[in-house]
Amino acid sequence: MSVDITITLSDEDLEKFQESIDKGKLAIKDAEEAKRVEEAAAAAIEQARAVELPPFISDRLLKLQILLNMIRDEEWQLSDDERNSICSALYYFVDPEDVIPDHIPGIGFLDDAIYAEIVIQELRMEIRMYQEFCQFRIAEENRRRNKGQDPHVGREDWIADKRAVLHSRMRERRSLRSGGRGWRMRLL
Repeated sequence: MSVDITITLSDEDLEKFQESIDKGKLAIKDAEEAKRVEEAAAAAIEQARAVELPPFISDRLLKLQILLNMIRDEEWQLSDDERNSICSALYYFVDPEDVIPDHIPGIGFLDDAIYAEIVIQELRMEIRMYQEFCQFRIAEENRRRNKGQDPHVGREDWIADKRAVLHSRMRERRSLRSGGRGWRMRLL
């Protein structure tokens, strides 16, 4: 039997997570540091896979893999600012001073799971556009193979068209969203 639990975070609680994002923005002042945060976040996700965690925690931490995929996917071509913003959001998972130290058995990743849920919700539009891009890419590769065509011939052209549409939609929706009311994490 499962139980639903609702956690209400105050503005002060959310501000603590925002402080980590802001700290991450300062930490990734150059490409080398951004790469270090990216690799450390990937290691943290692998650590979460290796440890037996409650599904509530592991499900959320494993969702972070899509953020890594987004910044590593050369064909998706996020801008440097977008890539750095996602890296700064991932910083919380590598910050040794997060709210609950990860090495504490049972609850060490609880704060990470809560933060992951916030980040995934905040970046849901970007994630949705990236997932649509990946689905298109696979479908187009298969369509071309089924027609006897090499999916690598003209690849940049057919990928660039779809990417441009999705990037435009993503950025337009982001600008509309940022004008709304209520508390929002300052990720992008």
